[in-house]
Amino acid sequence: MKKSLLILSVASLYGQVYAADFVDTARVVSSTPIYERVNEPRRECWNETVQGGAPRERTMGGAVVGGIAGGLLGSQVGGGHGKTAATAAGAIAGVLVGDRLANPEQQTGSQQVERCREVGNSRNVITGYNVTYRYNGRDGTAITRYEPGNTVRVRVGVDLIEEEPAQQMAPPPPVPQDRYQDRYQERQDRQYR
Repeated sequence: MKKSLLILSVASLYGQVYAADFVDTARVVSSTPIYERVNEPRRECWNETVQGGAPRERTMGGAVVGGIAGGLLGSQVGGGHGKTAATAAGAIAGVLVGDRLANPEQQTGSQQVERCREVGNSRNVITGYNVTYRYNGRDGTAITRYEPGNTVRVRVGVDLIEEEPAQQMAPPPPVPQDRYQDRYQERQDRQYR
């Protein structure tokens, strides 16, 4: 019994050696690139000549400060009703001067203005190859990241296929045995249970 287990173990290891994969080369039948569309937008800018300047919002701070300063200066001149008139005239003059300083007149000439826009820039990028190859008269397909050339390396595996026999054969006839040999076998079977 022990001897048969040892033989069975060795036979299974021997069988596994022959069932291992190996590498071989196959001829490439066709190779087609796989494309992916990639969008890379870019900014496009140019200069334009524009008449006049862009309108700006007017501020009131200069007029207020100018009015207060003009009023204080005007109150220093004259006396009586003349002092009041000088204060009012100073305030009005201060408002005008302060406004002009805070909000200078816009230019009416031409000036250069930069204009920009985003422009779509798409292109096709190769991401791989659909490869059809022939090995031992059979065609196979695969996707590779690189262009394969004329041949590719393939991994070939060998596996055992168990099939039922086409027709069932009759078992062999029993071999006549000695009755002492049967008793010896029964004793051996009981001993190793």
